[in-house]
Amino acid sequence: QVQLVESGGGLVQPGGSLGLSCAASGIVFRLYTVTWYRQAPGKQRELVAVITNAGTTNYADSVKGQFAISRDNAKNTVYLQMNSLKTEDTAVYLCHAYMGTTNYWGQGTQVTVSS
Repeated sequence: QVQLVESGGGLVQPGGSLGLSCAASGIVFRLYTVTWYRQAPGKQRELVAVITNAGTTNYADSVKGQFAISRDNAKNTVYLQMNSLKTEDTAVYLCHAYMGTTNYWGQGTQVTVSS
């Protein structure tokens, strides 16, 4: 049974930081490209950051220099470090792993940036 489980969300003040984790089980995780998406109420799902199986990273323009994605294949986990958070970063953050036509989604973790 394949599972992607996100954790680390919560409530943070503007300017604060949060670190999200996406832990995978049931797949050969190191073979997968992993992407973080976010979805805010009333908005389309937005790609935030991606890390390939080779460790190459890419970011949405809106989070470049603010977010950092990384992975630890030994722990089957991808991380998203989010700094200098703004109210507009409020969303459900979802983890997506794919390899070819095979893909899996996590259930998401809520991030709320508010004073």
